[in-house]
This record gives sequence, C-alpha cells and structure tokens, in this order.
Amino acid sequence: MAMKDRTLLMIPGPIEFEPAVLQALGAPTPSHVAPEFIEAFGRAIESMRKVWDAPTGQPFVIAGSGTLAMDIAGANLVEPGDRALVLSTGVFGDRFEDLLLRYGAAVDVLRFPVGQTVDFDRVAHKLSGGKYKLMTATHVDTSTGVRIDAKQLGELGQQHRVLSILDGVCSVAAEEIHQEEWGLDVVLTASQKAIGVPPGLALLVVSCRALGAFEARKHPVTNYYADWEKWLPIMKSYEDREPSYFGTPAVNLVAALDVSLGQILDEGLQARFTRHRKLGQACRAAIEALQLGQIPTNSLHAANTLSAPTYPAEISGSFLLREIRNAGAVFAGGLHPEIKEKYFRIGHMGAARAGDLLAAVGALEAGLIACGARCQAGTGIAAAQQVMISQAYLAN
Repeated sequence: MAMKDRTLLMIPGPIEFEPAVLQALGAPTPSHVAPEFIEAFGRAIESMRKVWDAPTGQPFVIAGSGTLAMDIAGANLVEPGDRALVLSTGVFGDRFEDLLLRYGAAVDVLRFPVGQTVDFDRVAHKLSGGKYKLMTATHVDTSTGVRIDAKQLGELGQQHRVLSILDGVCSVAAEEIHQEEWGLDVVLTASQKAIGVPPGLALLVVSCRALGAFEARKHPVTNYYADWEKWLPIMKSYEDREPSYFGTPAVNLVAALDVSLGQILDEGLQARFTRHRKLGQACRAAIEALQLGQIPTNSLHAANTLSAPTYPAEISGSFLLREIRNAGAVFAGGLHPEIKEKYFRIGHMGAARAGDLLAAVGALEAGLIACGARCQAGTGIAAAQQVMISQAYLAN
C-alpha cells in the first residue's frame, strides 16, 4: 500500500513513528555484542536520564511491554507482607492492585470516581494513618484520559518515606516530568507511546532510594526475568561500552530507541511539553465545539497525550468509529468497563503535529456528519486552529 493511502493512526499507542526511527528498526540486525550496538545501547541509557530528568537514576531497558515495566517495579520492590497504597483513576491503576497482591503485598486502594483526578489530601491522610512501603499511581490513565499531579505524588512519598512508583506509560516524553527534582522513585513507560518506538521495550528509571530498598530485601525476587540483580550489571556494562549478557536484548528496538531519544532531546523537553499541551488544548477545544462530552471532569486534569470524548446519544459508537476510519483516521474505542460503550479515545502524542490533529478532527467531523449528527463541517477544525494560532503554535 502506498504511503499516501495509509490511514492516520491517532490512538493512544501504538502511535505514528518518525521515518528515522523506522529506518533504524528495519536495518540489518547486528550482534548484541557488536561495537556499534553497544554504543547505541549505552547512549540510549544516558539519554533516558535526560528525558526522565533523573541525573542519578538507574535506567533499565528490557524487552517487553508496559505491563512488564509495572511487573518489574512490583517484583523488585515488594516483599511478602509489605503494605502498598494504590491510587487508581482507571483501569491501569486497578491493574497495580492485582499485580502487587501477586507478590504478597497488603494492598489498600484509593479509587477516584471515573473522570476525576487524585485528591492528594485524601492520599496524605491515608499515608499518615499507616506504615506503607510504597505507593503507585498512573500519571495518565489511558482508559480515562485523566492526568494526576505527579509532583505531589513524589513530594508525599518523600514526606512520608514511602517509595513512589509512577506509571508514565502514556506520559513520559510528553507530559512534564522531573523525576529527581520531584522525588519520584520509579518512573516507568513503554516504547510505543510518546517515546516514539514500536512496541516491545519496557523502560524504567529507578532512584538511588529505590535501589537501596531493593538491596535491603530479606527475600529473593520471585520473578526470574524481572530481577534487577540480573539486569543491573547488564545496564552498567552497556553504559560503560562493554559487552554483557543475561537475555538477548531487542537489538533493533534498542537501536530505534537510541534514534528516538536523540530526536526528543534535539526538540528540547520544554518545547516538547509545550507542543503536547497545545495539541491537547486544541483537541479538547474541537471536541467542545462539536458539542461532545468528555470523560475528564475538568480540563485542568485532562491529559495532553490523548482525549476521551463521549459519543452523541443518538449515534452508535461502532458506526461512528467506522465512518471516521473511512474518512481517514483511526481512533480507539472505550476501555474502562463502567463506561466502555459511552466514549472513544483520540491519541495525539509523540510524532503527532498540528497537521495530524487537524486531519483527525476533520475525519471526526466527517464521521459525525455521515452518522447523521447535527454537525457543521469545519466547526471543530476552526476551534482547534484558533487554539493553535492564539498560541503561535502553527509558526513553530
């Protein structure tokens, strides 16, 4: 299929990828101990510290998904009987409860109503009443489009001497994160979101405090593949530009990661955060102009990496998504079990630019009109453009 015939992929991951990243992915596969691969792996580890803003953190790059990244954090930091506090704003917060229970943790969960963000006053009260070893939170829950205040998470963790684990799968390299300054102990993600690499890499940066807690364990890690004792020497060796082996790395994906992290740093983190913020604002403005509801209850805690509009009452969701696809864009259906049939999701992260968002909004308008919605062509596009122009975004 010719490139011009491709449908624009605007889901919350996998995303559209930059050509240079795909070129690295498609290059002939070298040995995992070839000098050029060792250099790329070492450089990627160094770049992760910059993207996470964690100068003394320890990066881990392990073949697997974002769920594996969550599993790695839980496996290495939880021992039987440890108390854990899970903050949940959706499906992926709930997933942490199941995960931590598997490793023998005593888990308390603070669930927040669908569409609402974390109330950190409630979290502080809960932390004051119990001796927790760690707490987990999802920076952007992909099932709801809700963003939490990650800075407050880190501050409360430091204040109460509780390890903080931030699921940044749908936020790292798009939403603002300063891991070390904010006192976050583990920030994890997956390659296929704003990091901008096809699926297959679990990525974590771990604080010195969290590594200290790991080293103080009284019981061995019960997950063989996830054990930091196995992977830490590998990461250190590659960073020192020395060959090493525990499990074969995803060679082409790591080469693509090196390219993508370089592109992220070349763009500049603040410029990248600003670009995503403007994309999020423009998409939400378009949704509002088209008189669609949104799952986040307040735009102040709506994610900048994806939007979660609700379907018009009189329109079949599957019909609308099909018509949007026919108009040239692919969106994702609902994920949260309580509201799955009521909403859909639009991703706008990583390589997405203003033109991509305008094309996606145009496809949304065309889909609504094809379904018989009362929608005037150009309304959403005009609202999105107005945000971009008012922020001098199109000139950038």
